Amino acid sequence: MRKPRTTIKPRTIKPRTVRPRTIRPRAVRSRKAGLPAALAAVAALALAAGCSGSGGKGAEDKPSGGAGVRPVDTPRMTIGMVSHAGEGDTFWDIVQNGAEQAARKDNVKFLYANDKEGGKQAELVQSYLDQKVDGLIVTLAKPQALAAVVRKAVAQGVPVITINSGGQFSARYGALTHIGQDETVAGRAVGEELNKRGRKKALCVVHEQGNVSLEDRCAGVRATFSGRVENLNVDGTNAPASQSSVQARLQSDRDIDAVVTLGAPMAAIAGKARDEAGSKARIGTFDLNPSVVGLLKKKDIDFAVDQQPYLQGYEAVDLLWLHKANGNVLGGGKPVLTGPAVVTGKDVPKLEEYTGRGTR
Repeated sequence: MRKPRTTIKPRTIKPRTVRPRTIRPRAVRSRKAGLPAALAAVAALALAAGCSGSGGKGAEDKPSGGAGVRPVDTPRMTIGMVSHAGEGDTFWDIVQNGAEQAARKDNVKFLYANDKEGGKQAELVQSYLDQKVDGLIVTLAKPQALAAVVRKAVAQGVPVITINSGGQFSARYGALTHIGQDETVAGRAVGEELNKRGRKKALCVVHEQGNVSLEDRCAGVRATFSGRVENLNVDGTNAPASQSSVQARLQSDRDIDAVVTLGAPMAAIAGKARDEAGSKARIGTFDLNPSVVGLLKKKDIDFAVDQQPYLQGYEAVDLLWLHKANGNVLGGGKPVLTGPAVVTGKDVPKLEEYTGRGTR
């Protein structure tokens, strides 16, 4: 008797899902993915402890752990960040590095846009709301300009985390929390550092007029410094003009023996201005980048205040993911502080490694 023939079932081929491309708003700056394996390990440990980028088309097309990190299996979400960064401000490259690393780990599509004008920042936030993002990260350097759109986002059920600046307005506008440093406290630390070094008159260089955080920094310096403090407003996006302004002030007032710059790129500019003016003023700065570490190493500047921008980007993305995945909120109504920490030449060996990979 012949055996019956076995029926072979046809193979089912699943259709490929094509993800629509998102049109990014203007002023978006993409970043290259991929940080060292050491950072991937840090990210994995943070996830295991329960506390926990975009860039390139591949990041939009499919989730990727990057740097050997396996992304979580929670549903894909989209987070947009809008900052007040001006062109050439390397501080925000570090913030984005942190945000992108967390995004790769958390299965997040990360979008970034920036503009130094408050009204334009509000438009960028609105453009992300129009794209139906799952969460927003914003800076409040010009808080009044962002108030309405941040409140609108919260009213629509889009969670918001503020970072870096305007922390005193964060809860008022309905944000989940604020991540950054207390700028007045940071300024006070600088004033005390100047006292230790015996300075008598300081020039506080404000590179973005109207930025509340920069004003708070100078006010903090003034509060603890036993000498005199003078503010000087410059256009931080115009290096030659900024250098000329600082140089002219140092030439006209030889009593100035300290220059405090409020952002890392301004430190080198102030150094050139001092040299051209023939001044003996010493320089201290807020924030780090490879150039500042080099200046510390050469003793061209005395100290820098580190507020750990990498953490601001990383924790903001991670907290939005945790909020959606597990209903978590950090801070208890208070800011999550990432600084200040005063670093000097003795810290250079470690700082060179970290700044070289874009994480400090």
